[in-house]
Amino acid sequence: MKYELIGNVMPVLEVSFDNRGESMFTQSGAMSWMSDNIKMDSNMKGGIGRSLGRLFTGESLFMTTYTAEADNTMIAFASTVPGEIMNVNLDSSPGLIAQKDAFLCAEPSVQLKVAFSKKFSAGLFGGEGFILQDISGSGNVFLEIDGNKVVKELEAGEVLKVDTGNIVAFEKTCSYSVETVKGVKNIFFGGEGLFITRIVGPGKVILQTQNFNEFAMKIASFIPSK
Repeated sequence: MKYELIGNVMPVLEVSFDNRGESMFTQSGAMSWMSDNIKMDSNMKGGIGRSLGRLFTGESLFMTTYTAEADNTMIAFASTVPGEIMNVNLDSSPGLIAQKDAFLCAEPSVQLKVAFSKKFSAGLFGGEGFILQDISGSGNVFLEIDGNKVVKELEAGEVLKVDTGNIVAFEKTCSYSVETVKGVKNIFFGGEGLFITRIVGPGKVILQTQNFNEFAMKIASFIPSK
């Protein structure tokens, strides 16, 4: 399998299958175009339990697997918002905890399941929901980035505080919690909300420059209401 990232503003991942039997899986609706001789199979990947868990993370109940039925075929997956598509090879990674909209597609050797926050307050007030995505296994997984990606390598004990909407994923060696913004004036007038995400190393943290939820809310504020 080979892949190419095409475009800058609204990138597309184009995957070339060299051999019959190679495949990729994605959430429903992510495919943009493909050549002939590719079989499409919508299924509850991982069983009913994992499928229901994906609903809580904002993904679809069904995943779709595309399998080459001939040599030298091609399929493309497009991003949904302006930004980037990032490849992570899990063969050299301890696995990722990702926010709910980060997953685009992956090889079949990648496992995608629900990741519950260890602290209830982290999930309840973190801004991205109580449930995150646990991405593990081997092979390539592709993440969707809103805006541009920024990668931070945290040393052991190093702390990074982030607006939750700007987090794409972090390695499982990192710990994650949510803390309250200090100071009454900061809470009401700081513009960052009541909570902020605290990530502690060691490990890699993948950030995005665009918080699409905030962007959508700004657009919505200009829409006339009756």
